[in-house]
Amino acid sequence: MEIEGKNMVTYKVPVIAGDGVGPEVIAEGKKVLDAVAEVDGFDIEWIDYPHGADHYLSTGELISEEALKGLKKYKSIYLGAFGDPRLEPGILELGILLRLRFYLDEYVNLRPIKLYEGVPTPLKDKKPSDVQFIVVRENTEDFYIGLGGNAKKGKTRHELDLIREIYHIRFGLDIESDADEIAYQLGVISRKGARRVIEYAFQYAKKHNRKKVTGVDKANVLTHVYSLWRRTLEEVAKNYPDIKYEFAFVDATAMWFVKNPEWYEVVVTPNLFGDILTDLGAMIQGGLGFAPGGNINPKGTSMFEPIHGSAPKYKGMNKVNPIATILAGCLLLEDLGLERSAIKVEKAVEEILREGKVRTYDFGGKSKTSEVGDAIAKKVKEL
Repeated sequence: MEIEGKNMVTYKVPVIAGDGVGPEVIAEGKKVLDAVAEVDGFDIEWIDYPHGADHYLSTGELISEEALKGLKKYKSIYLGAFGDPRLEPGILELGILLRLRFYLDEYVNLRPIKLYEGVPTPLKDKKPSDVQFIVVRENTEDFYIGLGGNAKKGKTRHELDLIREIYHIRFGLDIESDADEIAYQLGVISRKGARRVIEYAFQYAKKHNRKKVTGVDKANVLTHVYSLWRRTLEEVAKNYPDIKYEFAFVDATAMWFVKNPEWYEVVVTPNLFGDILTDLGAMIQGGLGFAPGGNINPKGTSMFEPIHGSAPKYKGMNKVNPIATILAGCLLLEDLGLERSAIKVEKAVEEILREGKVRTYDFGGKSKTSEVGDAIAKKVKEL
């Protein structure tokens, strides 16, 4: 949401700092974005939302329908991280993060995989020009849709018998008759869901002058869901004759990310495979401290965050790397239509990394979280 003032435009941006180190890295992201706003002549009004572990433990509320409706009024959301050792894993992630993604229909998870000069990579003999690609991950379907359950002996006998029958008919195998419990999860891909994220990937390639899109799947084994994914990609590709496309199985893609990352330009993948591959991508770009992400609804509300977790053991230590959060701020600026400002922030990050004077512990330094934010904000004002 933007407000036209007498001398400048004000952008209203909700902030959910979350848990653990989330508030610390978000503070540095806001610091840098405020710096570029000052330089480029606009203003950001940050609107803080309290949701996270502390809010849940004190109120019993994860995120209300009212809060969701309020957030939907805005163009872009800045997010820290969720996760707290006082709660069972999944409570905050499912109850807040995934609910936000589904409610706001953020069907694209955008993950730049980019190695910056001055950042070490575990890949032998690879340099920044070799690791420069984007992963477009479907964000609302596949195995994350939540269809599944547990069938227990004596309670849901019919369900167990049905699953045994499927195994027997499909594979000629017999599940032990005394099996007491079976767990199952269903992956769901719709033509509409696949088409819109694949369309986004080709449009991204066209806009950013990328010449190739790689579609990832496992259609050789999981034939029902991923053959539809392949057919849909082929249909979309016909509308982009200037962009080459190829198919790759997810296991081979993981191998080639490590061996030849320079092969990739735009990768589009279903939800589960994208979740795994983007963490691998984060490692080859130097670690989670450099890995931003965007949850995108091209016609609605999008949300931008570092892809690392809340790192509760480092909470309050002013130690962790805020660069992923600052780079997520670049994606947020782009979403607001402030491309020039986004480029300026990224250039400031690049120069600070190239100089190598300010480094957090994760890549060989002793600088504090706030010192990194200070240095990048200062560099923004010098550019």
